[in-house]
Amino acid sequence: MTAHAATRRRITAAFADAGVTGQLHAADIDTGTALGVGSDTLVPTASVHKLCLVATLYRQASLGLVDPTRPVDIPAEGRAPGATGLSVMRDAARLSLRDLASLAVAVSDNTAADLLWDALGLDTVNATMTGLGLPRTHAVQTMRELLATVREDAHGEPAALTDPAVVARLRALDPTRTNRSTPREITALLAAVWRDEVCPGEYGEELRALLGRQAWSHRLAAGFPFDDVRVSGKTGSLPTLRHEAGVVEYPDGGRYAVAVFTRAASTDVTLPAADAAIGAAARIAVDALRA
Repeated sequence: MTAHAATRRRITAAFADAGVTGQLHAADIDTGTALGVGSDTLVPTASVHKLCLVATLYRQASLGLVDPTRPVDIPAEGRAPGATGLSVMRDAARLSLRDLASLAVAVSDNTAADLLWDALGLDTVNATMTGLGLPRTHAVQTMRELLATVREDAHGEPAALTDPAVVARLRALDPTRTNRSTPREITALLAAVWRDEVCPGEYGEELRALLGRQAWSHRLAAGFPFDDVRVSGKTGSLPTLRHEAGVVEYPDGGRYAVAVFTRAASTDVTLPAADAAIGAAARIAVDALRA
């Protein structure tokens, strides 16, 4: 058995122990060495697709097509549902495009993300991904549209989302009917950001800094509990889905892009073992690459 085959078995076992199925891809950003489990499986990206959104903003800015400091007026009504950021705020506001990007990443603010979708357009984001060599990374809906399908498929009853039969029919969990990508393409996007291939200079630096501000540390970062290891990333969550993709940077200069997508057997909202499995699987993969 090769070393990477043994690593893949350990990753699969970590998923199984947590009661989830999962796909993973991890790559050394500088050498290109990589390993994965289901790396080319098409998956629903949920809020991980906000990575594509903010990357497009900064690429457009670097090309002189968008001013990231342009202010956006945000009315109090008509906001996308969500548990954080502008989605739960009650008054009108005004923020720049880049500050909306910060909210979309730091606290996964759905309203902030949708304002960016409105400003950039789905077609622009998709064209950017295709231009970066990521043809399977494709958005078909904003966050408000995605969440509307969840409400419709649950017949407007949030309690129905604990019913496995209801969850099984959610369009938001079908990668052929919602925003989608593969673990390999998401790590390729992250590697391109860290290599200044998405946007160079100050724009690249600002984008990487923005991706390092995510507030959640219970998934990917949980696998790397060290003060001198930096983890930047973006989570994604929907009923039974728990994802995160990001970059792990070591003090010796090692840089690793990792994408982990999971689906739980349980419909419970709180599944700490499933969250922790993301960090555990990522750590197994990165340790193998560093070895």
